[in-house]
Amino acid sequence: MANLKEIRNRITSIKSTMQITSAMKMVSAAKLKKAQDAITAMRPYSSKLTELLQNLSATLDSNAGGVYSTQREVSKVLLVVVTSNRGLCGGFNSSITKEVLKTVKEKYSNVDVDLFAIGKKGADTLEKQFNIIENNNEIYDDLTFDNVAILAEKLMSLYVDGTYDKIELLYNQFKNAATQIPQVEQFLPIKPIEGADASEVNSDYIFEPSKEEIIEALIPKSLKTQLYKAIRDSFASEHGARMTAMHKATDNATELRDELLLTYNKARQAAITNEILEIVGGAEALNN
Repeated sequence: MANLKEIRNRITSIKSTMQITSAMKMVSAAKLKKAQDAITAMRPYSSKLTELLQNLSATLDSNAGGVYSTQREVSKVLLVVVTSNRGLCGGFNSSITKEVLKTVKEKYSNVDVDLFAIGKKGADTLEKQFNIIENNNEIYDDLTFDNVAILAEKLMSLYVDGTYDKIELLYNQFKNAATQIPQVEQFLPIKPIEGADASEVNSDYIFEPSKEEIIEALIPKSLKTQLYKAIRDSFASEHGARMTAMHKATDNATELRDELLLTYNKARQAAITNEILEIVGGAEALNN
């Protein structure tokens, strides 16, 4: 059994860890509420805009905005990997890195794959296996639509100029604080509506001015919104995962502290008993 000083030191260390994990849990809980409200409010708008975009792009040729929906033979792919800058959030980052490896193995084993990293943790893990063309860690310092739009424009230009034939987003979709769902979402080219005929998709729309003029403004905005939603989803998922992980860590530390306190009390009681026995033994020896 460890001596009393060692046990006391361990108890002190665990109490300090508990304070840190508990504080991190409360910080993430506060940030999660704001992030959750933001992504919940944004999803209906993003979904409707994407639906409208798919309807319009289904009847466009390669002119005007149709350049973003042109299907090319895939020889080079860019994966946009969205992770966090910090750890201590359970399996949040590892789930995305595993999804990257799975996607490359199952879908793109015969083509060139590069990564566009958003978040430090994903880049640190994957840089030894893939070519990372850019690593953007600063986006979380000021997560606004305008800042994300700059990244979206870079991705759009990489597709339009033919550098990449396909671009996909990999991120964690927020479901609740305990559940994050890894997503692989096509960014470019714009994915057409499955099973829809070009003559039918626009029956509910009257275009004013022309369809081409609308699409020139709508497609870039929709793509920027899609990327912004993905990063917002990942941001909310990160804080949910961290809050859950820190909650479990605090519970585990509490359990370990209680076990050590019990061990400490037993050891102290045994030490006191031994001292009493020694005193009694010494008194008896003097009497004899």
